[in-house]
Amino acid sequence: MSFVEYGDTIKDGDTAIVFLGHESMFPVKVQHGTVTQTKYGVIRHSMDLIGKKYGSKVTCSKGGWVFILHPTPELWTMNLPHRTQILYSTDISIITMMLELKPGSIVCESGTGSGSLSHALIRTVAPTGHLYTVEFHQQRAEKAREEFREHGVEHLVTVTNQDVCKNGFGVSNIADAVFLDIPSPWEAIGHAKSALKAEGGRICSFSPCIEQVQRTCLAMEEYGFTEINTLEILLRVYNVRTISLQIPDLGKAAEDNSSAGFDSSNPSNQGSPCANLQQGTVQFKSGVPLREMVGHTGYLTFATKSLF
Repeated sequence: MSFVEYGDTIKDGDTAIVFLGHESMFPVKVQHGTVTQTKYGVIRHSMDLIGKKYGSKVTCSKGGWVFILHPTPELWTMNLPHRTQILYSTDISIITMMLELKPGSIVCESGTGSGSLSHALIRTVAPTGHLYTVEFHQQRAEKAREEFREHGVEHLVTVTNQDVCKNGFGVSNIADAVFLDIPSPWEAIGHAKSALKAEGGRICSFSPCIEQVQRTCLAMEEYGFTEINTLEILLRVYNVRTISLQIPDLGKAAEDNSSAGFDSSNPSNQGSPCANLQQGTVQFKSGVPLREMVGHTGYLTFATKSLF
């Protein structure tokens, strides 16, 4: 099993996603002789998982069933154990595009955190690219190394435990792109410029506060970066549901219905638009925004290393 290479069959030691529904799923490490409890009953790894195909429908001990999915960076973002606040797919997608990443790209990242963005970057630059990720916190760095090894991507990533603001990324003049998600990104702009290739490259800094953005933009300008711009990505979800609106009484519609011999007591007319008009309302399907939703996550500041 690998997060960047699809495997057809569930094997001992794999990380799989137990899918109970769109709002209910969780990761599980497949191990011989182990069981996993769900609200539908027990899943026995040896009998129910190992040797089965990914995507299989598995019946639990209480008679309910779940699907077992192959892990992807998108599914991992939704199910990973949170060691820090993470980036979600809305921001990750624009970061990947604006940094112009592709297979073979070299990327530097700080900090690693819970590894949400890291997995997406690794999948994007595979099979010949590489991610150099720096994490200040020792325990988080060690846990990230362990996860990358379990997920079969350790050959595509190098995890370093150090302060990027003081010691940089540990590489020079090789990166196509740099990503910063740290409290004081302006202190790491010089190291980011050193890590980027001599012929140029892209940088992105994620910050939740506009004051951080201001200082980062000033530092980027000081170090000669160009095309500096800041984006805020807001996700607005809509629910599709039936809406009832009252029809204004303009007089003529009622007269036309009467002259046409409309009989509202006739069952065949109950579902017609005229029936709704007689009742003074009309129903239709519409997209309605949620009353509460996640709004601001952070500001994304992008820039390009100047060749001059």
